This record gives sequence, structure tokens and C-alpha cells, in this order.
Amino acid sequence: MKRLVWMGIGVAIGVIAFRKVSEAQSNLGPEGLNRAVSRLADGFYDFADAVRSGMHERETDLRTALGVDAPAVTSQEAARR
Repeated sequence: MKRLVWMGIGVAIGVIAFRKVSEAQSNLGPEGLNRAVSRLADGFYDFADAVRSGMHERETDLRTALGVDAPAVTSQEAARR
């Protein structure tokens, strides 16, 4: 009975190890690297979009609070005046 339990434990460990090794091989290949870089780039783009929208929202809040709703004067318009 003890041998059967230890054999079952050994088989379970072998299956888990095989799955981990297979997963590591797929992640180390070119496709896995492309997937990882793509996920990272998507994360950066999402973060940048969130920052931009937050900046725009905050700038709108500040302009409203300060009463500065008119568009900014460019240097060419300032030179004409």
C-alpha cells in the first residue's frame, strides 16, 4: 500500500514538472517572446492613455476653477497684437 501511495505521488510530481517544463519552453520560444512583448507594449499604451485622460480631466477642472476657459494665446497671435 505504501508503495502505491509513493508511486502516485511520484507520478503527480512528474506530471506537474512536465507541464512546467512545457510551459517554460513555449514562453522561451519566439512566439512566447512576441506575446510577452506585445502584452508589455499594450500595458504601456493603456497606461499612457489613462495618464493623458487624467491630465486632460485635471486641466479642465483647474481651468474651470480658475475661470480660464478661453483658449491660450499663441505666440503668433501675441505678435499681431
